[in-house]
Amino acid sequence: MNKQILLFFILITACSTNIFSKTIRVGNGERVTGIQQGIDMAAAGDTVLVTEGHYRQGNIIINKPLILKGINFPVLDGENKHELLSVKSPFVTVDGFHIQNSGHSSMVDIAGIKIYNTHHVTVINNILENNFFGIYAQQGRLCTIQNNKITASSDETHLSGNGIHCWKSDSIYIRNNSVTGHRDGIYLEFVTHSEVDRNKVQKNNRYGLHFMFAHNNSYTENIFRNNGAGVAVMYTRHVIMKKNRFEDNWGDAAYGLLLKEISDATIEGNHFEGNTSGIFVDGSSRIEMEKNIFKGNGWAIKMQASCMDIALEKNNFIGNTFDIGTNGSLVLNTFKNNYWDKYEGYDLDKDKIGDIPYRPVSMYSMIVERNPPAMMLFRSFITTLLDKTEKVLPSLTPENLKDDYPLMKPLAL
Repeated sequence: MNKQILLFFILITACSTNIFSKTIRVGNGERVTGIQQGIDMAAAGDTVLVTEGHYRQGNIIINKPLILKGINFPVLDGENKHELLSVKSPFVTVDGFHIQNSGHSSMVDIAGIKIYNTHHVTVINNILENNFFGIYAQQGRLCTIQNNKITASSDETHLSGNGIHCWKSDSIYIRNNSVTGHRDGIYLEFVTHSEVDRNKVQKNNRYGLHFMFAHNNSYTENIFRNNGAGVAVMYTRHVIMKKNRFEDNWGDAAYGLLLKEISDATIEGNHFEGNTSGIFVDGSSRIEMEKNIFKGNGWAIKMQASCMDIALEKNNFIGNTFDIGTNGSLVLNTFKNNYWDKYEGYDLDKDKIGDIPYRPVSMYSMIVERNPPAMMLFRSFITTLLDKTEKVLPSLTPENLKDDYPLMKPLAL
């Protein structure tokens, strides 16, 4: 009976909130011309509707539950001086604004939209341009950042913050955003139980995605293209990365995906193409890499000897300069049922699996790993001779780094 009474009062409260909430119009020709004035006049649950126009109104603070919605993308201009929207209340929605020209600071993380120590905030359908940080969540919970276009134009890393930045947050949903020209496209630190899905992150100065100490998160169907150094995953456990594309991250220290001191991860169904290194793995363990495509990279995978319990199964390796690179002879990882386009074995029993093992580490790649200038000899007769000799009389390449069951044809992934 007590539960029924409690449910009745909850329904009454919800209905009364909907009945008595109102819409306040703000803008040129309206009774209320200031956005902050409209927010101050609003009650919890109201909608502040901002008409089309150009607004230079300093830092706007949202300190109560409400919907702040723009008509035809009104421009909020920080004039390179201010943070534009500061959200300090739960149950807030910011929808449909063009937010530009925030201030810059080396001491304070100024953003176009910043969420301060609160929960249930939705930032949706906005255009953010030329801001220090784009959207910033500080100790946020159960927040959604979706369908936003975030751009910056600074080539100086220290003059640009991150497009989407989350710190000490939980259950953040980052979906369908486009991020270009920032320091890092998406940055997460001490963030847990969050999802990063279907974002397009390209041409950022440093990393497309960068996360540290960010456990129990998933990253699905994102595109990370032509960023300074690709994607970096550091000091993290329980990571799921599926169906992402890592493309055209090319340079001396560039890679599609860097895994540094991570554990208990699943990397499945991803596409790595045109990167200096598709994946660079260091000090990591218990990782399953399955059904990925490595195509046209310098190194498909560079796996340091500090890694263990990494399983590569049912991946396609096509058109890479080197399939696998390593810096030691100790191998504590497994390779099984992968397709290697450089495999020259045979299949006498016609079971679609090669009858002899494939060793993906070439002698020449080991030499290049230790002496990078040796890359000048690439495609020369001497490199071919070295690799053929190594197959007959193995000496430098790790004896047990091999795929005992290589596939004869690529998987349809």
